[in-house]
Amino acid sequence: PEQLKQLHQFFTPVLRNLAANSRVVVVGTTPDETDSIDERIAQRALEGFTRSLGKELQRGATIGLVYLSAKASPAASGIESTVRFLLSGKSAYVDGQVFYVGAADSVAPADWDKPLAGKVALVTGAARGIGAEIARVFARDGAAVVAIDVPQAADALAETAAAVGGTALALDVTADDAVQQIVAHLTEHHGGKADVLVNNAGITRDKLLANMDDARWDSVIAVNLLAPQRLAQGLVENGTIGEGGRIVGLSSMAGIAGNRGQTNYAATKAGMIGMTDAYAEVFGEKGVTINAVAPGFIETKMTDAIPLATREVGRRLNSLFQGGLPVDVAELIAYFASPASNAVTGNTIRVCGQALLGA
Repeated sequence: PEQLKQLHQFFTPVLRNLAANSRVVVVGTTPDETDSIDERIAQRALEGFTRSLGKELQRGATIGLVYLSAKASPAASGIESTVRFLLSGKSAYVDGQVFYVGAADSVAPADWDKPLAGKVALVTGAARGIGAEIARVFARDGAAVVAIDVPQAADALAETAAAVGGTALALDVTADDAVQQIVAHLTEHHGGKADVLVNNAGITRDKLLANMDDARWDSVIAVNLLAPQRLAQGLVENGTIGEGGRIVGLSSMAGIAGNRGQTNYAATKAGMIGMTDAYAEVFGEKGVTINAVAPGFIETKMTDAIPLATREVGRRLNSLFQGGLPVDVAELIAYFASPASNAVTGNTIRVCGQALLGA
């Protein structure tokens, strides 16, 4: 712990000359894998240091902490995709977060601008909003996108799919045969296999718990939690998503900090974090990673409907004093989906500008 003095000695003079929109990345060793009590204490201290420094940085600068496994090879190639992401403009709204990178080495993609070339990506809730932006970013990165949404959104879904050169699948993800319908679509259009599943589809049915009926509770649980688990488990177990596969789930700040009137929604989003943690080892045995993204205040048509005063407060309750954009969420998901991120699993990362609420 005495060596933590080096943080002060290094950063103090550097910070005085930090340019606008700078990126600060601190790399440590996973605390649970250290060799001594003192080292474990010191490594854990990095988290408090980086989170606090994130709240001191100004003019759009951000900070990220990367814990690298002590078992990583000297080359530590598994960390490259994470460092590239954090140092890029793609991480503009990811601030004060902690990334855990495992011991596995990675092979760099042939083209870092097209890391998903040759990959097939399933995106649920893709008709509009964040889901549509995920589809666009995936297509930009070279993926063939299967855009999935409910039949009621078929027209908007078709537009999204056409815009990204992908295929559309009108599907209720809560259907008992949802996995079978996805497999049939993949067999017809994409050779029967997929490489990425993004469980983005979600609904809200807000009500104070004392006044919440069964329908509001059950529908949110079904769409936001049971369906993602069924899709991920089913597609991995039947081999549709095999070695090298990526599962990414959408959590929320509500699942971390809670939100009045959203006990049902917050439960599902916390459950998504639990699902990510629970399946990391299970899917890892098959060479599949699973991670989650927890958005904060993201500017969408939904937030446009919030009263102006409330909206302005929401935008400023973070270290960057602004709201995020759907593309900020999509970029984080694309990083998780990259073949070069095979050492990254079990993470839940907030894309919230380092929101003042929550952990």
